[in-house]
Amino acid sequence: MSESKRAFAVVRLADQWYVACRSTDLRRRPLARTILDEPLVLFRDGEGRPTALLDRCAHRNLPLSQGRVVDGLLECAYHGWRYGRDGACRLVPGLVGPDEDGKGRVVPSRAVCEQQGVIWVFAGTGTPRSEPFRFPHLEDARYTTVTADMRVEATLLSTLENQLDVPHTAFLHRGLFRGGARHEVTAVVRRFADRVEAEYVGEPRPSGLAGRLLAPEGGTVAHVDRFVLPSISQVEYRLGERSHLAITNALTPETEFSTRIHSVISFRLPLPGLLVRALVSPVARRIMAQDARILRLQTETVRRFGEERYVSTPIDLLGPHVWRLLKEAEAGHRETVSGEPAVEKRVQLII
Repeated sequence: MSESKRAFAVVRLADQWYVACRSTDLRRRPLARTILDEPLVLFRDGEGRPTALLDRCAHRNLPLSQGRVVDGLLECAYHGWRYGRDGACRLVPGLVGPDEDGKGRVVPSRAVCEQQGVIWVFAGTGTPRSEPFRFPHLEDARYTTVTADMRVEATLLSTLENQLDVPHTAFLHRGLFRGGARHEVTAVVRRFADRVEAEYVGEPRPSGLAGRLLAPEGGTVAHVDRFVLPSISQVEYRLGERSHLAITNALTPETEFSTRIHSVISFRLPLPGLLVRALVSPVARRIMAQDARILRLQTETVRRFGEERYVSTPIDLLGPHVWRLLKEAEAGHRETVSGEPAVEKRVQLII
């Protein structure tokens, strides 16, 4: 991100997989979701398969999410038209005789994939060329996992930068995560064709409750923050072979200034998993609520002024790289794919 004035840091990455909801959220009733300003309705067909259609009846434009599922078909609440998983109208109540115009009674559908307890929707009309992202450690019996979902009033970029920004944690999350003694560390930033990461070298265990859970006896942690296109953020802490905390966030841009977050927190610690889960869950919710408030205030400010003005320093490690990757992906341009980073630099900072 440059230091100059610009309107808003908004990107639209179509033809990508985004999390729509958890599998458990989609049961007997249809569910309304918005992805990239496109209203969608999700429901399960007669075989239990998740389906996504535009949330607008072809007849009189009523939101289909206001209807119900009958015999595996989505029934509009206005005139009872029923739609299948392909979006074709299968029933018009009261219609007698040949249905000559039936082929035109179609609601556009979107590709859907259900995996790891999450329902992904492909935001685009094309055919997906890849599978959705897979969350690490969910199938590993050594790990305990906590999930959380929330919506923030912020752009995709602002949300990503917030999740991958270390300096703010000592102030916004003081006591919960960092905020104690500060130390000079080295950050190694590496940008690849589809991701960017910062590895923090020589970082002592972070202060605060979360740090004590990760490393009760202290020590130096291996810490990596990472962004993966199109909208994945990852934060990892390791202490030897016994302790590992991995936070993966899948972000779904609903509108320009609204982003939905699906968080998967997996950990392997010396303490019993159920005990750590009971302690981690309220801490994670508190931290997420603090971030949500800050992002809302940031968004309100830039919209009030009608523009963004960013002044960055060398310790704003990942934000500028995330912005470049997002803009290149939006434009359809990527750096050459290889196993080597396109950019690698070292930065000293105090955290």
